Amino acid sequence: MFSVGRRWGRRQRALLWVILLAAGEAAWGQLRYSVPEEMPKGSFVGDVAKDLGLQLPDLRDRGVRVVSEGRTQYFALHGKTGHLVTAERIDREQLCRLVEKCVLRCELIVEGEMQVYPIEVEITDINDNAPSFKEIELEDRISEMTAPGSRFPLPDAHDPDSGRNSLQSYELSGDEHFSLAVQAGPGGDQRPELVLAKALDREEAAFHELVLRASDGGDPARTGTARIRVTVVDANDNAPVFSQAEYTVRVPEDVPVGSTLVTVTATDSDEGLNGQVKYSLKKVSDMASNIFDLDSDTGDITLLQSLDFEEGDSYELEVQARDGGQLFDTAKVVITVTDINDNVPEISVRSALSEISEDAPSGSVVALLHVHDHDSKANGDVRCSLDGDVPFRLEKSFDNYYRLVTAGELDREQVSEYNVTVRAADGGSPSLQSSAVLALRVLDVNDNAPVFAEERYSARLAENNAAGALVLTVRATDADWGQNARVRYRLSEGRVRGAPLSSYVSVQAETGALYALRSLDYEQVRELRLWVRAEDGGAPALSGNVSVLLLIADENDNAPQVLYPPPAAAAWRGSGAARSVVELAPRSSPAGALVAKVVAVDADAGQNAWLSYELAKATEPGLFRVGPHSGEVRTARSPLARDAARHSLVVLVKDHGRPALSATATLSVVLAESVAELLAELGGAADEAAAPGEPAGSLTRWLVLAVAAVSCLFLAFLLLLLALRLRRWRRQQLLPPDSGASLRGVPVSHFVGIDGVRAFLQSYSHEVSLTADSRESRLRFSAAAACCDTLPARPLPDEPAPLLGDEDSAAALPVDPAAPSTIPRQERSVFLVAKDASV
Repeated sequence: MFSVGRRWGRRQRALLWVILLAAGEAAWGQLRYSVPEEMPKGSFVGDVAKDLGLQLPDLRDRGVRVVSEGRTQYFALHGKTGHLVTAERIDREQLCRLVEKCVLRCELIVEGEMQVYPIEVEITDINDNAPSFKEIELEDRISEMTAPGSRFPLPDAHDPDSGRNSLQSYELSGDEHFSLAVQAGPGGDQRPELVLAKALDREEAAFHELVLRASDGGDPARTGTARIRVTVVDANDNAPVFSQAEYTVRVPEDVPVGSTLVTVTATDSDEGLNGQVKYSLKKVSDMASNIFDLDSDTGDITLLQSLDFEEGDSYELEVQARDGGQLFDTAKVVITVTDINDNVPEISVRSALSEISEDAPSGSVVALLHVHDHDSKANGDVRCSLDGDVPFRLEKSFDNYYRLVTAGELDREQVSEYNVTVRAADGGSPSLQSSAVLALRVLDVNDNAPVFAEERYSARLAENNAAGALVLTVRATDADWGQNARVRYRLSEGRVRGAPLSSYVSVQAETGALYALRSLDYEQVRELRLWVRAEDGGAPALSGNVSVLLLIADENDNAPQVLYPPPAAAAWRGSGAARSVVELAPRSSPAGALVAKVVAVDADAGQNAWLSYELAKATEPGLFRVGPHSGEVRTARSPLARDAARHSLVVLVKDHGRPALSATATLSVVLAESVAELLAELGGAADEAAAPGEPAGSLTRWLVLAVAAVSCLFLAFLLLLLALRLRRWRRQQLLPPDSGASLRGVPVSHFVGIDGVRAFLQSYSHEVSLTADSRESRLRFSAAAACCDTLPARPLPDEPAPLLGDEDSAAALPVDPAAPSTIPRQERSVFLVAKDASV
């Protein structure tokens, strides 16, 4: 009774420790429980709801469930109590054969919060397996010559339990000639050996029957037995010897079945039966005995079934070589299995959304994924990625969990539905991959304004159009969906020539058709610039604008207008008399000389305003010609002496419209070679143009006076220059040779050569304007290059520099009258002129 109470107290303390440990781990998001193996289905493991602080209604509302790795679900969540219970009977020896501490892991998924809580459940061992020998009937042969104290290995017993429930001790019974010795192996295991305690005598006893018993430490203890029959044989003094004490081999897990992994070799110096060596496996686990096979004659160890690194990565075999005389040697064989990348990563979708709004913020969780690879090291290192350019990214939650979140803004108008491919690849070479596809639909919001089909619209409308004529149609589209994509049109406010824009054009709200409301005139309005607005049906509504340029196309409804020469009927500003324009041309003009230019404009535009000129009528048809595009009147040939002095030209100006419109201009051209001829011709023209009763020579007298005055001024200027030159020459004759320095202070710009005087003698052309009554006349002289007896006003670049071009040179060169002059003749005729009025 006392022992039972003591065990019950230990269980209570252990249970309290497990509860405290689970509560502490729950505070950090990690739950740990412990449960014995072989518990019936539905057995209590832990109060998950209490440890996580969840209420029972929350378990149903938030969608809480338990997920385990692998195909078998060993745990489940009781929906009414919130307890974690066993879903299957758990056999620790089957699940954790090679692991000292057996821990099963699962996750608690809270779908409503996208939360994961890891759970670890330790499966504790119970004494449900008894020690057992691979062979319960053993036969051993020992020579009678064997010395006392010799040791013979006995088969090991195997107990799949762990801890104290595993194998603890061996016992031998049955004969006084033998005793039992237990040795500790390299891994801490117990290895029984049969020790010869007393010398054998075959004649006394040919056989010895022994019983080997193995016991575990359970309560109550379990035992297993094996019967040993020892046959006493004749002497054999040489035992087999292995070539190596330990054989080590590394094989990949995909080595084919039937392959020879390693060959062990032992030799015996005896002859005959005592020298024949047989091989056998003495120490091998149940799993290894099903995987490997040892050829007793050759020592070849071959593969019976496929290796799996994930189930076992190393195997140790003990091989015994025994000769015919029952002498033996043992060797250790270590077979290491290397991992190859033979497992594809597994992707499990724990929770996922099927649709999301396009205005969802960046970082919104879309799905919760779990990845796992059964391989190890680099082959089991899984990397997850997304295929294609998608606005999502993967975030590692913990362990092998990933969250699929939005990486940026979504746009339903560009992509309305996503098939997100999550790809998992391990680190093997070559890498193995797997993928999972998540379908996600994007919900629309009104985030797109209407967009017109063109950046700007333009149209041409012929003037004088009918009211209500269709001008053009604008078209806008909205990338949204449904009511958000419904578009209506209207005009923006504006004014044209002081009138509202809406009085000129209108737009149809549904179709975007633009109509002209009145007849338009190109000469008044050449273009209309307006804005059309498109609004969608969203709330709030979004809009877009586009500019529309309406060009009024011209029609040929205006004739050309001649600006020069002005019409003969035009009146002088401030005078009631009419005027006519006379163009003058020297008789010595060469062919192609410019005489006059007709200037005309057309109020129309384009082809309707393209003007061409032609000579419609002339006094001498072959003397003048008109440029068809420029309107320039030029001589077609050089004037002859027999040509009349006065000529009348009629120039026809017409546009290129259909039909073409035209106008005419009349020019009067006078040919004159000298001033007298010019005055005579102008006088005759004045006499003809004078009104009755007025003197006919009035204009002539004024012209003669003007020419005489100009001539007198010119002669006075020449005399002045000549006097100054004589004065300078006289000073040079009278002054001493060293008096040349007196000109050092005079600026070079005060010296003017004869070239300057000759440049003044240039020919001139003149233009005369006469009135009909000869009271108002104009005579203008302008310089021209028509006279060949003139010099240019400035020296050419290749001519020599002026004589006194440098002030220093004037002072440095003395004047010697007796010395021969080196100055050219035309440069020695330089005279001094005072340029300012004070000299």
